[in-house]
Amino acid sequence: MSEMFKISLPDGSVREMPAGSTPADVAAAIGPGLAKAALAARIDGELVDLTRPFAGDASLALVTARDEADALELARHDFAHVLAEAVQALFPGTQITFGPATDDGFYYDVMAPATRAPFGMEDLPAIEEKMREIIRADKPLRREVWSRQALIDKWSSEGETFKAEWAAELPEGEELTVYWSGSDWLDMCRGPHLPSTGKLDPQAFKLMRVAGAYWRGDQKNAQLTRIYGTGWLNKKQLDAHLMRLEEAAKRDHRKLGQEMDLFHLQAEAHGSVFWHPQGYVIYRELEDYIRRAVQGAGCKEVKTPQVMDARQWEQSGHWGKYRANMFVIPDEVPNTDDDGPVISGDADWMALKPMNCPAHVLIFRQGIKSYRDLPLRIVENGCCHRNEPHGALHGLMRVRQFTQDDGHIFCREDQIVEEVRSFCQLADRVYRDFGFTYAVKLALRPEQRFGSDADWDKAEQELRQAVIDAGLATEEYGWEELPGEGAFYAPKLEWHLTDAIGRTWQVGTIQSDRVLPERLDASYIGEDGEKHRPVMLHRAIFGSYERFIGILIEHYAGRLPVWLAPTQAVVATIVSDADGYASEVANQLKAAGIRVETDLRNEKINYKVRDHSLKKVPHLLVVGKREAEEGTVALRTLGAEHQKVMPLAEAIALLRGEAMAPDLR
Repeated sequence: MSEMFKISLPDGSVREMPAGSTPADVAAAIGPGLAKAALAARIDGELVDLTRPFAGDASLALVTARDEADALELARHDFAHVLAEAVQALFPGTQITFGPATDDGFYYDVMAPATRAPFGMEDLPAIEEKMREIIRADKPLRREVWSRQALIDKWSSEGETFKAEWAAELPEGEELTVYWSGSDWLDMCRGPHLPSTGKLDPQAFKLMRVAGAYWRGDQKNAQLTRIYGTGWLNKKQLDAHLMRLEEAAKRDHRKLGQEMDLFHLQAEAHGSVFWHPQGYVIYRELEDYIRRAVQGAGCKEVKTPQVMDARQWEQSGHWGKYRANMFVIPDEVPNTDDDGPVISGDADWMALKPMNCPAHVLIFRQGIKSYRDLPLRIVENGCCHRNEPHGALHGLMRVRQFTQDDGHIFCREDQIVEEVRSFCQLADRVYRDFGFTYAVKLALRPEQRFGSDADWDKAEQELRQAVIDAGLATEEYGWEELPGEGAFYAPKLEWHLTDAIGRTWQVGTIQSDRVLPERLDASYIGEDGEKHRPVMLHRAIFGSYERFIGILIEHYAGRLPVWLAPTQAVVATIVSDADGYASEVANQLKAAGIRVETDLRNEKINYKVRDHSLKKVPHLLVVGKREAEEGTVALRTLGAEHQKVMPLAEAIALLRGEAMAPDLR
């Protein structure tokens, strides 16, 4: 009699299955409906293929389309493999590399045969159709274990130089797996996969775009083509996603920024923003708002240098962990002789600051600090630079030069929880003032980190307790813990904002850090007269002004709240006879603190209305002869169907209230 394994199911029942059985066998034993619906399984928590045999007694959870997160991950993974197979079927000689699932789809990096140009958008319809053919063929996806040498031989013989190179670097003795699609195509993959290509919906994906990529992400290596797709469980989900993308395109901050004349970017300053007068108004309003908020929370503002000696960054640990993202500068006078090198190569190095933290520690170290001086809360609207790859730059969302609403709280051990709790309350007020809902996440220790496990245990629990005390550790606030997502020196709380079309943006953060004060020798004199290390809390609310403004533009589709709008009102004339009255109206609005312009152009009023609507001006005050005689205005509000005629004083009172920042009302 064969050995029997006890398989525990989520409902508490236990089934005995013979050795060699698989999750698919359990599903079939339960019923044909489940056997058909099952896509994969979790054995003792690990996601595996349905055909993976049990190794002994185990807990089992079968994965179906109802388990959406797992099902989507599997489907997108399989779409990527089907994409690679389709490309090679259509274009023999194509080399494939790797293709992971993404947050909303998948991609695969490939190299076109030498006989043709790199793949472009014009190739996507044919590739899509071939993918659908492979899906409809319902090809079984079968796992096999291979030796490293067998993989090397396979890829080398078929001219797959990238795969062969990767296989040669795989560790000896590790279980290496491939997956067959039917009996005629395979790829190197850890899995898991769906049982067959037919489990994919052929109408639930779409290839979106192509882009250049480099083998292993290194610009020194061969250039590949990255084919992006979006993949879902069914056509309904795909259609909803495409509608979201369409709406997102309408809200694109780059497009709206140009229409509203807010900013521009250009190649002469990659990743740095040219703020136009209208855009800089938004920037300054945010700066004034957050300055009032943090000063009210007991923070003191500082300003620190842009450039510091590399030895300072070495001591802080950033030089070793972060140097690839830093702009470094030789500490010497450049050679002006055209015949010689500009830089000698012998100078010491300095670096543009990628963050403000070490500089704030240096401020803390000036003078002797007592336990009575703590907590010390310092903030800085600090301009930072990070050497992001050109291809990763994206409007205001990812730049090289940015300004952080950065701050650091130096405190005693017994003050940590209260300081973090107070920050949680401050962040809550700020985000609500801007019309956002949010989720709070606790990012826990990464594999590569500074500090002892005991310090990490303590730091994580302090942040956890602060969130509980603030009343935010609830489902309503999306409370969640994220293993491995912390910074290398500290765990952190993250605030994830949800915008008007359901996208999430990670912005605010607070991090508890015991490492940097130690590395930079920060100390205070305790009640016992001895030296002690302060704990350093790193915090930001906006994250960066650039990105936060980009988020605001897209959240509001350019129709910013009146208090943030660069131009809050325009006084437009119907006839030139009303020019004098229009100027009088504008002057009264200015006196009331409203940002106003006049439009006295010899154009029809409908033209003026359309023009200022495109620029997202919240209020248009239309005046003609009648309004001038009666001392009234015809108020048109952006998005409203009808105008309202009212006395000028009433209009000023209305606009004055809306033009005031929420914290000043």
